Amino acid sequence: MKFLSRRRLTALCLKETRQILRDPSSGVIAFILPMILLVIFGYGLNLDTTRLRMGLCDEDGGPVAASFTAKLTGSTYFEIFPGSRAELDALLETGGIRGYAVLAQDFSRIVDQGRETAPIQVITDGAEPNTANFMAAFMKNVWQEWRQTRAKDQGRDAVQGARVEVRYWYNAAAISRHYLIPGSITIIMTVIGAMLTSLVVAREWERGTMEALLASPVTRAELLLSKLLPYYVLGMISMSVVALSAVHLMGVPFRGSVGALLLVTTVFLLSMLGIGLLISSVMRNQFDSAQTTLNVAFLPAVMLSGAFFVIASMPAPVRALTYLLPPRYLVSSLQTIFLAGDVWEILLPDILFLTGTSVLFLTLTALKTVRRLDA
Repeated sequence: MKFLSRRRLTALCLKETRQILRDPSSGVIAFILPMILLVIFGYGLNLDTTRLRMGLCDEDGGPVAASFTAKLTGSTYFEIFPGSRAELDALLETGGIRGYAVLAQDFSRIVDQGRETAPIQVITDGAEPNTANFMAAFMKNVWQEWRQTRAKDQGRDAVQGARVEVRYWYNAAAISRHYLIPGSITIIMTVIGAMLTSLVVAREWERGTMEALLASPVTRAELLLSKLLPYYVLGMISMSVVALSAVHLMGVPFRGSVGALLLVTTVFLLSMLGIGLLISSVMRNQFDSAQTTLNVAFLPAVMLSGAFFVIASMPAPVRALTYLLPPRYLVSSLQTIFLAGDVWEILLPDILFLTGTSVLFLTLTALKTVRRLDA
């Protein structure tokens, strides 16, 4: 008997393809769920600070304080709510504002004396540290700009200080969506690769069709390839749809090459397909397979891949664990391809690791798949 018969392999692939077309869940997982996740991650998850609600307590009431207040009000980042300390404390407690600034009663006098600092107190909601830090930094910048403008208006030399000009390489507009969406594509491909194939072999056992396959002259290699190839094609089609949607519908730049994207996606998808098939072969139950895949593949991809949470900020043991997870390397590669281009110094190590994990998981699946019912 041939180790690999093209006729038998073709027949098995056609059988699996018909099952995919007849099974509504395959279409939902491959096409509908990815678009839902892409919309959620692309529009629902936004790290950009656009319009924060901020209070202002002007205890000075003079023209100098009014000038500074006008500077704050003209900002596009904040919506200013004037009020007393008691009123602003109540708003801060109920979440109506994220913080407020207090201009002390001697604000104008201290400014007129030309002091370097002025009594401005910034009170923020510490429950959101990032927002609090942003508000504190914003007040410092507004204070410096206002002093520069005031000095020029009065015909005096502007206050000298360091002038910082910031340039954002690869993401000039500093839009968080541009690097979040490549990371979210990793989550989507993890769901497609692992979740779809984790149900394949288990479904055969539950329906009793595995016994018929084992009784036929089908070899182990043919059985695994017939489960692998159709879902690989399905995954690549889904990747194409998601990538095109990210670029043309959400405006994410694509500076790399299609070839690099296909290569990285192929080795990652084979790795996820191997994990799914391995889980399905071990569990032999669709519910157990789906739950195991959720814990083994999906959750680590969300939490530890670097798609949404910075790996450098994680504890050392957790950082070490991330080096063993394939999604970490796809996040790195996709963000490079979309935002920077084909930087092979980054892509090649990622591709080599993903190739190694693909070989590992597919080999383990082949070893676990035996032609015995009691195995």
